[in-house]
Amino acid sequence: ISCWNPLQSLLSSMKQACEILTRDPEGGAARIPFETFSFLYSYLAGIDGEISETETEAFLQGIKEQADQHSGMVLIRHF
Repeated sequence: ISCWNPLQSLLSSMKQACEILTRDPEGGAARIPFETFSFLYSYLAGIDGEISETETEAFLQGIKEQADQHSGMVLIRHF
């Protein structure tokens, strides 16, 4: 029996978004600006409805702390 995990599904979507939106070369870190990541993550989490606003804010705060150490860029390995 497989349990659908909304967070894993969202993170998979975010990984794909990073790979599509990055300006890094193919096979690179797939970095995107935190603002872009935050907007997309918040939007998709809101549509999903399974992830609370509190969980979303806490997750994004952790990502922002890591992005701040990389010139404001989010790397896939951050999540």
